[in-house]
Amino acid sequence: MIKYSKEHLYQLALQWTGNRGEGTVNYRAYERTYQIEVSGKPVILGSSDPAFRGDKNKYNPEELLVASISSCHLLWYLHLCADEGVIVIDYSDFPVGKMCETKNGGGRFTEVILQPEITITTESDLEQATKLHHKAHELCFIANSVNFPVICQPSIKCKDN
Repeated sequence: MIKYSKEHLYQLALQWTGNRGEGTVNYRAYERTYQIEVSGKPVILGSSDPAFRGDKNKYNPEELLVASISSCHLLWYLHLCADEGVIVIDYSDFPVGKMCETKNGGGRFTEVILQPEITITTESDLEQATKLHHKAHELCFIANSVNFPVICQPSIKCKDN
């Protein structure tokens, strides 16, 4: 059993905005739009994926899940690099999440692949920079909370500052 030393709560407001005047009188009568609000922050406009009658111009839950995994990994990686003297000067990720539907209309993610492209200074230890991805993955709050593999395929290059 895992013992926890601290507890953190995350609270937000989610409001469905897709009532066209008839509510959910039938499956095609409503929009799948909603907004996410956190006090003091910009509103996030969301919808279901267009494959599920959603608005392609708004974020969907699946994209937000992949973004959460990617950004959590990024933040842990930068923290560890700072602690270990690896100087990161650029970091971009191009993650891909795979979700499979079941015959009953449900589904689940089967994997997320992180594909970060990192640039470090030539003075930094390339081998250490590579190893820190494994450590970041071990510590990532979000990756530790999902029930599917999160794979990290980093590409690291060195550049003068």
